[in-house]
Amino acid sequence: MKKKYNLYQVDSFTKELFKGNPASVVINADGLTSHMMQAIARELNNSETAFVFSSDSDKYDVYLRYFTPTKEVPICGHATIAAHYVRAYEKQLNSMRVIQKTGAGILPVDIVKENDDYKIIMTQGKVELGNYILGENREILLSALNITEDDLAENCPIQIVSTGHSKVMIAINNLELLNNLEPDLIKLANLSELIDCNGYYVFTLDSDEKDILVKGRMFAPAIGIVEDPVTGNANGPLGAYLVHHKVVDYTDETFKFKAKQGEAMNRTGTMEVHVKTYNKEPIEVKIIGDAMIVFKTSVYINI
Repeated sequence: MKKKYNLYQVDSFTKELFKGNPASVVINADGLTSHMMQAIARELNNSETAFVFSSDSDKYDVYLRYFTPTKEVPICGHATIAAHYVRAYEKQLNSMRVIQKTGAGILPVDIVKENDDYKIIMTQGKVELGNYILGENREILLSALNITEDDLAENCPIQIVSTGHSKVMIAINNLELLNNLEPDLIKLANLSELIDCNGYYVFTLDSDEKDILVKGRMFAPAIGIVEDPVTGNANGPLGAYLVHHKVVDYTDETFKFKAKQGEAMNRTGTMEVHVKTYNKEPIEVKIIGDAMIVFKTSVYINI
Protein backbone atom coordinates (compact mmCIF):
# COMPACT_ATOMS: atom_id res chain seq x y z
CA MET A 1 0.00 0.00 0.00
CA LYS A 2 1.28 3.44 -0.91
CA LYS A 3 0.92 6.28 1.58
CA LYS A 4 1.26 9.97 0.87
CA TYR A 5 3.77 11.72 3.13
CA ASN A 6 3.82 15.51 3.38
CA LEU A 7 7.30 16.99 3.41
CA TYR A 8 8.34 20.55 4.18
CA GLN A 9 11.62 22.37 3.68
CA VAL A 10 12.03 24.94 6.47
CA ASP A 11 14.69 27.53 7.26
CA SER A 12 15.06 27.83 11.04
CA PHE A 13 16.39 30.75 13.11
CA THR A 14 15.58 33.27 10.40
CA LYS A 15 12.74 35.14 8.70
CA GLU A 16 14.68 35.44 5.45
CA LEU A 17 14.46 32.81 2.74
CA PHE A 18 17.60 30.72 2.15
CA LYS A 19 19.21 31.86 5.39
CA GLY A 20 19.39 30.18 8.78
CA ASN A 21 19.52 26.41 9.03
CA PRO A 22 17.53 24.30 6.58
CA ALA A 23 15.68 21.28 7.94
CA SER A 24 13.28 18.85 6.36
CA VAL A 25 10.09 17.89 8.19
CA VAL A 26 7.89 14.90 7.44
CA ILE A 27 4.80 16.01 9.30
CA ASN A 28 2.79 12.73 9.09
CA ALA A 29 5.46 10.06 9.62
CA ASP A 30 3.28 7.25 11.01
CA GLY A 31 4.15 3.98 9.28
CA LEU A 32 7.73 4.83 8.35
CA THR A 33 10.46 2.43 9.47
CA SER A 34 13.90 3.49 10.64
CA HIS A 35 15.32 2.28 7.34
CA MET A 36 12.83 4.41 5.39
CA MET A 37 13.54 7.48 7.49
CA GLN A 38 17.27 7.11 7.03
CA ALA A 39 16.79 6.80 3.27
CA ILE A 40 14.61 9.93 3.19
CA ALA A 41 17.14 11.91 5.25
CA ARG A 42 19.97 10.78 2.99
CA GLU A 43 17.99 11.78 -0.11
CA LEU A 44 17.09 15.23 1.25
CA ASN A 45 20.66 15.72 2.54
CA ASN A 46 19.94 18.44 5.09
CA SER A 47 21.89 18.27 8.32
CA GLU A 48 18.75 16.90 9.99
CA THR A 49 15.29 15.72 8.97
CA ALA A 50 12.56 15.60 11.63
CA PHE A 51 9.83 12.96 11.50
CA VAL A 52 6.63 13.75 13.39
CA PHE A 53 4.64 10.79 14.70
CA SER A 54 1.28 10.66 16.43
CA SER A 55 1.28 10.05 20.16
CA ASP A 56 0.30 6.66 21.57
CA SER A 57 0.43 7.88 25.16
CA ASP A 58 -1.26 10.47 27.37
CA LYS A 59 2.22 11.56 28.52
CA TYR A 60 3.03 13.46 25.31
CA ASP A 61 1.32 15.05 22.31
CA VAL A 62 3.76 14.11 19.53
CA TYR A 63 6.79 11.90 19.03
CA LEU A 64 9.74 13.24 17.03
CA ARG A 65 12.68 11.36 15.57
CA TYR A 66 15.68 12.99 13.92
CA PHE A 67 18.05 11.72 11.22
CA THR A 68 21.19 13.19 9.68
CA PRO A 69 22.13 11.90 6.22
CA THR A 70 24.04 9.05 7.90
CA LYS A 71 22.47 8.24 11.30
CA GLU A 72 19.69 8.87 13.82
CA VAL A 73 20.40 11.44 16.55
CA PRO A 74 18.48 11.90 19.81
CA ILE A 75 17.38 15.49 19.26
CA CYS A 76 18.09 18.53 17.11
CA GLY A 77 17.41 22.17 17.88
CA HIS A 78 16.74 23.66 14.46
CA ALA A 79 14.74 20.65 13.28
CA THR A 80 12.59 20.89 16.43
CA ILE A 81 11.94 24.57 15.69
CA ALA A 82 11.08 23.63 12.10
CA ALA A 83 8.80 20.72 12.99
CA HIS A 84 6.72 22.66 15.50
CA TYR A 85 6.54 25.68 13.23
CA VAL A 86 5.11 23.47 10.48
CA ARG A 87 2.73 21.76 12.90
CA ALA A 88 1.48 25.13 14.18
CA TYR A 89 1.08 26.37 10.60
CA GLU A 90 -0.82 23.28 9.44
CA LYS A 91 -3.15 23.21 12.44
CA GLN A 92 -3.40 27.02 12.72
CA LEU A 93 -2.64 26.75 16.42
CA ASN A 94 -2.96 29.53 18.95
CA SER A 95 -0.27 30.08 21.57
CA MET A 96 0.05 26.85 23.54
CA ARG A 97 2.40 24.30 25.05
CA VAL A 98 3.08 21.00 23.27
CA ILE A 99 4.72 18.03 24.99
CA GLN A 100 7.06 16.09 22.71
CA LYS A 101 8.77 12.75 23.12
CA THR A 102 12.32 12.66 21.73
CA GLY A 103 15.47 10.61 22.10
CA ALA A 104 16.50 13.13 24.77
CA GLY A 105 13.35 12.61 26.82
CA ILE A 106 9.85 14.07 27.09
CA LEU A 107 10.15 17.84 26.83
CA PRO A 108 7.88 20.88 26.41
CA VAL A 109 7.79 23.12 23.38
CA ASP A 110 5.95 26.45 23.55
CA ILE A 111 4.17 27.84 20.50
CA VAL A 112 3.90 31.63 20.58
CA LYS A 113 1.55 33.14 18.02
CA GLU A 114 2.44 36.71 17.05
CA ASN A 115 0.91 38.71 14.16
CA ASP A 116 -0.32 35.56 12.36
CA ASP A 117 3.12 34.01 12.64
CA TYR A 118 4.90 31.85 15.20
CA LYS A 119 7.94 31.79 17.43
CA ILE A 120 8.97 28.43 18.86
CA ILE A 121 10.47 28.00 22.32
CA MET A 122 12.25 24.69 22.81
CA THR A 123 13.07 23.51 26.32
CA GLN A 124 16.17 21.36 25.99
CA GLY A 125 17.14 18.25 27.91
CA LYS A 126 19.12 17.81 31.11
CA VAL A 127 22.26 19.92 31.39
CA GLU A 128 25.28 17.60 31.46
CA LEU A 129 28.76 19.04 31.88
CA GLY A 130 31.00 16.30 30.54
CA ASN A 131 34.66 15.53 30.08
CA TYR A 132 37.37 18.07 29.43
CA ILE A 133 39.46 17.54 26.31
CA LEU A 134 43.04 17.20 27.56
CA GLY A 135 46.43 15.81 26.63
CA GLU A 136 46.85 14.11 23.28
CA ASN A 137 43.17 14.55 22.35
CA ARG A 138 43.48 18.29 22.92
CA GLU A 139 46.57 18.39 20.67
CA ILE A 140 44.70 16.49 17.95
CA LEU A 141 41.75 18.88 18.22
CA LEU A 142 43.86 22.02 17.95
CA SER A 143 45.75 20.52 15.01
CA ALA A 144 42.47 19.60 13.29
CA LEU A 145 41.20 23.16 13.70
CA ASN A 146 44.61 24.61 12.74
CA ILE A 147 44.70 26.80 15.85
CA THR A 148 47.14 27.15 18.74
CA GLU A 149 46.87 27.47 22.50
CA ASP A 150 47.34 31.23 22.07
CA ASP A 151 44.15 31.37 19.99
CA LEU A 152 42.03 29.98 22.83
CA ALA A 153 40.06 32.32 25.08
CA GLU A 154 41.17 32.56 28.70
CA ASN A 155 39.21 30.79 31.45
CA CYS A 156 37.28 28.73 28.91
CA PRO A 157 38.28 25.07 29.11
CA ILE A 158 37.59 22.78 26.17
CA GLN A 159 34.72 20.65 27.45
CA ILE A 160 31.93 18.38 26.25
CA VAL A 161 28.52 19.76 27.23
CA SER A 162 25.06 18.40 26.46
CA THR A 163 21.41 19.33 26.73
CA GLY A 164 20.40 16.20 24.85
CA HIS A 165 23.01 15.94 22.07
CA SER A 166 26.57 16.69 23.18
CA LYS A 167 28.99 19.19 21.67
CA VAL A 168 32.62 20.09 22.36
CA MET A 169 32.84 23.74 23.45
CA ILE A 170 35.92 25.50 22.04
CA ALA A 171 36.29 29.22 22.83
CA ILE A 172 38.63 31.29 20.66
CA ASN A 173 39.52 34.93 21.09
CA ASN A 174 39.13 36.33 17.59
CA LEU A 175 36.17 36.70 15.22
CA GLU A 176 38.35 36.90 12.11
CA LEU A 177 39.98 33.60 13.04
CA LEU A 178 36.55 32.03 13.53
CA ASN A 179 35.37 33.06 10.09
CA ASN A 180 38.54 31.78 8.43
CA LEU A 181 38.65 28.32 10.02
CA GLU A 182 39.22 25.45 7.59
CA PRO A 183 39.25 22.36 9.81
CA ASP A 184 40.63 18.96 8.90
CA LEU A 185 37.33 17.06 8.82
CA ILE A 186 38.92 13.61 8.77
CA LYS A 187 40.87 14.38 11.95
CA LEU A 188 37.70 15.70 13.62
CA ALA A 189 35.72 12.62 12.61
CA ASN A 190 38.43 10.28 13.90
CA LEU A 191 38.67 12.20 17.17
CA SER A 192 34.92 11.82 17.66
CA GLU A 193 35.42 8.07 18.09
CA LEU A 194 37.97 8.69 20.85
CA ILE A 195 35.99 11.25 22.84
CA ASP A 196 32.47 9.92 22.14
CA CYS A 197 31.20 13.28 20.89
CA ASN A 198 30.39 14.15 17.29
CA GLY A 199 29.94 17.92 17.30
CA TYR A 200 32.57 20.66 17.68
CA TYR A 201 31.25 24.14 18.47
CA VAL A 202 33.92 26.79 17.98
CA PHE A 203 32.72 30.13 19.31
CA THR A 204 33.92 33.58 20.25
CA LEU A 205 32.69 36.38 22.48
CA ASP A 206 34.58 38.78 20.17
CA SER A 207 31.31 39.89 18.59
CA ASP A 208 31.12 42.89 16.28
CA GLU A 209 27.40 43.43 17.04
CA LYS A 210 26.19 45.02 20.26
CA ASP A 211 23.12 42.80 20.73
CA ILE A 212 24.91 39.54 19.80
CA LEU A 213 26.98 37.99 22.59
CA VAL A 214 28.24 34.91 20.77
CA LYS A 215 29.24 34.02 17.24
CA GLY A 216 30.13 30.45 16.35
CA ARG A 217 30.59 27.62 13.88
CA MET A 218 29.72 23.95 14.36
CA PHE A 219 31.36 20.96 12.65
CA ALA A 220 30.18 17.35 12.93
CA PRO A 221 31.76 15.33 10.10
CA ALA A 222 31.43 12.00 11.95
CA ILE A 223 27.65 12.12 11.43
CA GLY A 224 27.70 13.53 7.92
CA ILE A 225 27.55 17.24 8.78
CA VAL A 226 30.53 19.12 7.35
CA GLU A 227 29.27 22.37 8.92
CA ASP A 228 25.91 23.14 10.47
CA PRO A 229 24.70 26.68 9.77
CA VAL A 230 22.83 27.50 13.03
CA THR A 231 22.79 24.97 15.85
CA GLY A 232 20.30 24.96 18.71
CA ASN A 233 21.98 22.01 20.38
CA ALA A 234 25.27 23.92 20.41
CA ASN A 235 24.17 27.35 21.57
CA GLY A 236 21.85 25.90 24.21
CA PRO A 237 24.54 23.91 26.04
CA LEU A 238 26.93 26.81 25.42
CA GLY A 239 24.68 28.93 27.61
CA ALA A 240 24.97 26.37 30.41
CA TYR A 241 28.75 26.29 29.90
CA LEU A 242 29.07 30.08 30.12
CA VAL A 243 27.12 30.13 33.38
CA HIS A 244 28.96 27.19 34.95
CA HIS A 245 32.40 28.61 34.20
CA LYS A 246 31.34 32.13 35.23
CA VAL A 247 32.38 33.53 31.87
CA VAL A 248 29.43 35.96 31.88
CA ASP A 249 27.80 38.32 34.34
CA TYR A 250 24.04 38.33 34.90
CA THR A 251 21.73 39.65 37.60
CA ASP A 252 18.48 37.69 37.27
CA GLU A 253 17.91 33.99 37.89
CA THR A 254 17.80 33.55 34.11
CA PHE A 255 20.79 34.40 31.93
CA LYS A 256 19.67 35.53 28.46
CA PHE A 257 21.70 36.16 25.34
CA LYS A 258 21.56 36.14 21.55
CA ALA A 259 23.81 34.00 19.38
CA LYS A 260 24.52 34.33 15.67
CA GLN A 261 25.89 31.58 13.47
CA GLY A 262 26.25 30.72 9.79
CA GLU A 263 27.98 33.88 8.56
CA ALA A 264 30.91 31.96 7.07
CA MET A 265 28.42 29.90 5.04
CA ASN A 266 26.23 32.86 4.01
CA ARG A 267 23.37 31.20 5.92
CA THR A 268 23.22 33.58 8.88
CA GLY A 269 20.70 32.89 11.61
CA THR A 270 20.04 34.12 15.13
CA MET A 271 18.52 32.60 18.24
CA GLU A 272 17.86 33.67 21.79
CA VAL A 273 19.06 31.43 24.62
CA HIS A 274 17.64 31.45 28.15
CA VAL A 275 19.50 29.64 30.93
CA LYS A 276 17.63 29.21 34.20
CA THR A 277 20.01 29.06 37.15
CA TYR A 278 19.99 27.97 40.78
CA ASN A 279 22.85 28.86 43.12
CA LYS A 280 24.70 30.21 40.06
CA GLU A 281 24.56 26.86 38.26
CA PRO A 282 22.57 26.10 35.08
CA ILE A 283 19.48 23.93 35.60
CA GLU A 284 17.39 24.47 32.45
CA VAL A 285 17.99 25.77 28.93
CA LYS A 286 15.53 27.13 26.40
CA ILE A 287 16.18 28.31 22.86
CA ILE A 288 13.83 30.65 21.00
CA GLY A 289 13.72 30.83 17.25
CA ASP A 290 11.85 31.94 14.16
CA ALA A 291 11.30 29.82 11.08
CA MET A 292 10.18 30.14 7.49
CA ILE A 293 8.65 27.53 5.19
CA VAL A 294 10.52 27.36 1.88
CA PHE A 295 8.32 24.79 0.15
CA LYS A 296 5.97 21.87 0.67
CA THR A 297 5.82 18.69 -1.39
CA SER A 298 4.65 15.11 -1.11
CA VAL A 299 6.16 11.68 -1.64
CA TYR A 300 4.36 8.35 -2.00
CA ILE A 301 6.01 5.43 -0.21
CA ASN A 302 5.08 1.76 -0.02
CA ILE A 303 4.50 0.76 3.59
